[in-house]
Amino acid sequence: MSNPRVPYRFSDQGPALQAHEDGPIMVHLVVNVENWSFDAAMPRTIITPPHGKETVPDVPNFGWVDYGMRAGLPRMIEAIRARGLPAATSINASVIDAYPKAAEAMLEADWEFIGHGMHQKSIQQAGQEQEVVAQTLEKLRGFCGQAVEGWLSPGLRETADSPDIFKACGIRYVFDWCIDDVPNWMRTTHGPLMSMPYNLELNDSIVYAIEKHATGQFLERTERTLALFERESAKRPRVLALGLHPHLMGVPHRFGEFEAMLDALMASSQTVFLRPSQIANWFEAQIKPA
Repeated sequence: MSNPRVPYRFSDQGPALQAHEDGPIMVHLVVNVENWSFDAAMPRTIITPPHGKETVPDVPNFGWVDYGMRAGLPRMIEAIRARGLPAATSINASVIDAYPKAAEAMLEADWEFIGHGMHQKSIQQAGQEQEVVAQTLEKLRGFCGQAVEGWLSPGLRETADSPDIFKACGIRYVFDWCIDDVPNWMRTTHGPLMSMPYNLELNDSIVYAIEKHATGQFLERTERTLALFERESAKRPRVLALGLHPHLMGVPHRFGEFEAMLDALMASSQTVFLRPSQIANWFEAQIKPA
């Protein structure tokens, strides 16, 4: 079956879109801030156990991510703050209790908060889906005082009913459907839901944790993407999303690469850095749901 939520078409054959007033390439930074439970198997690992037998607690792999929360995240917050850039955090709601200083620092930095489940578990493992989504949003909204209109599922995993549940819980845009370089309207049983561009291949988890490329590959991909978008945006705007994790881009040997990525994007005369909510406003002002 073809995509059940978004009708198929060539990206450039959709309704006409006028560029954002500040630039035709809209860049948004999504920093995934997660709580990996110490007393459970790790969602992803960097080091395999002796003889391939998993253990709990998994100290080295827990420490991999815990380092990101302690050392990597403050580096990234400062790099973004020093450049005067907006950002968003896709955040497990339990981070508020497990890593309170991290949640407070991102709120103080004026980052947009995006729902990312209670813990770093796919929805199939996290419990009753509607309850998990509702509890996540309630906790995040209570903490940050924002509407929290975006959702990025842990591992981008959904059930067949997820978009319907997101819409019913007050979500306005979802990042899981990496299908286009501009937003699209999705069908749900509760009305239209926006698919916000996110990117599987401009994502440090893919580049470094899964594909295991050498440091520098993410910067090269970013620069190549920007070069193409600079050509294409003469005809149609583009959204360039960077998926980031503190335990991957906040480590010392990659941090300079992260800074170089930001600087390369800022150097383009065609880019504007926006929060996802601002991109959603730009799109909805022009393209009304059917």
